[in-house]
Amino acid sequence: MMKDDFQTERERSYEYGLPDYLQHDLDVYKEALKSGSSLLDCYWGELYGSINMAEISDGIITPEHADYLRQKYLWR
Repeated sequence: MMKDDFQTERERSYEYGLPDYLQHDLDVYKEALKSGSSLLDCYWGELYGSINMAEISDGIITPEHADYLRQKYLWR
């Protein structure tokens, strides 16, 4: 497996196996993006808080994992 393949696979895995609250908020945010929801800013805030909670408060995801999620979904 080449380095790029490994990185792609690792990043893909960053979106699964998350704590339930973070997985829920990520799924809701993705759906809101797809549907053009007028509540996108609310869902953005929920996802931001869940990423921070999983990283900082609960220590369930690494800073690298949290940064990946923030870069991909929040800082677009």
